[in-house]
Amino acid sequence: MSENKPAPTIFIRENTRLPAGVALESEAFLPGWRSVRKLDGRGLGRKIENGMWNYFYLAGPLKATVLGRESLATLRKAVQRVLAKKQSQNYNSLEISKITSKRFLGVPYLTISAHSRHIQEGMYLVPVKDFRLRARADVTTTPLPAIVFGAVRKAPQE
Repeated sequence: MSENKPAPTIFIRENTRLPAGVALESEAFLPGWRSVRKLDGRGLGRKIENGMWNYFYLAGPLKATVLGRESLATLRKAVQRVLAKKQSQNYNSLEISKITSKRFLGVPYLTISAHSRHIQEGMYLVPVKDFRLRARADVTTTPLPAIVFGAVRKAPQE
């Protein structure tokens, strides 16, 4: 990662649906993943929100450490490790929040910290079909017991 070319920080899974009118400059980074050029997480979020879609930020950093000097190849290895950790999650974007290059006993290593992101049209992080199924399952026909604090007045009987 030279002075002239900054490290990519946003990755989007190939074939991810985007809002109409949102075009992104990207290049292949890893098989199935593209790096977004000329935009950071905030800029991409604004573009997506202007298209009336949502760009979710998921808490809980994902970290990976790889041996090697600070280079694009080492960064690719680190991103592959992070993506392997989030394989079970079905999110379509990744944001690198921190890249640290250090040495231990003369051996260079690179540590990255990343967060899962997700681009979608709906306002719920759960897919719409799953949300509808859960909503039906959670409906109860009996009223739930309630706790009332403070003075309670009885309604006048007619």
